[in-house]
Amino acid sequence: MLKFINQHRSIRNFSDRPIEHEILENILYAGTRASTTGNMQVYSIIVTSENKIKEQLWEAHFKQNMVKQAPIIITFCADFNRFIKWCQLNRAIPGYDNFLSFFTAAIDALLASQNVALAAETYSLGICYLGTTIYSAKKIIDILNIPKFVVPVASIVIGYPAESPDLTDRLPLNGILHFEKYIDYSAERINEIFLEKESSDLTAKLLIENNKETLAQIFTDNRYSKKDNVLFSQLFLKVIEEQGFMNNAE
Repeated sequence: MLKFINQHRSIRNFSDRPIEHEILENILYAGTRASTTGNMQVYSIIVTSENKIKEQLWEAHFKQNMVKQAPIIITFCADFNRFIKWCQLNRAIPGYDNFLSFFTAAIDALLASQNVALAAETYSLGICYLGTTIYSAKKIIDILNIPKFVVPVASIVIGYPAESPDLTDRLPLNGILHFEKYIDYSAERINEIFLEKESSDLTAKLLIENNKETLAQIFTDNRYSKKDNVLFSQLFLKVIEEQGFMNNAE
């Protein structure tokens, strides 16, 4: 398993080979074996292969072509709907309409999604996470007929790869590890940690393409600007409220 973890790469181009049913079932079952809060499994997994629905999801995911090209797209949802109904059917009063419960369910869903991703790669399948899920949560809710107390939090496309991209860079391990307590970063340490990333050929190319002086500016000005972060934060918080998770009064 460690070999697959260390060789992970995002795949965005897929062959037309379908995923065998038994393999898909094994992958999805692996998702259910992920760690979960209180063994509640407050998440749901929606598997989409129908072209008509994939076309709608393609629109919601900012028209990323891998959504249509991959055999399946899997949407992972924070889901207290099932657990609340179970409680109500068994003379128990649920108190899961708050932000903590949403966050708990979101963690469960993300843990399950990573198990699915790792399992897929052991079968030589390729995967790519779609960061656009939380940006377009409301649209995805409408497309997938998602009820109250359920919020989509992650999506991955899965299929047999039609490409083999290079491994993407990662920060050095000693740049993210803290032993015993958190040790804050000095300016010197920050420069050391990001040196390899900033010095790469890819970064040099990106600086020219984006007309920026530093890699950090590409993130703050182009990729994840404050304006966009605030806008999508507002939209996602509204979705969380509409789905029933913002009753934070006593």
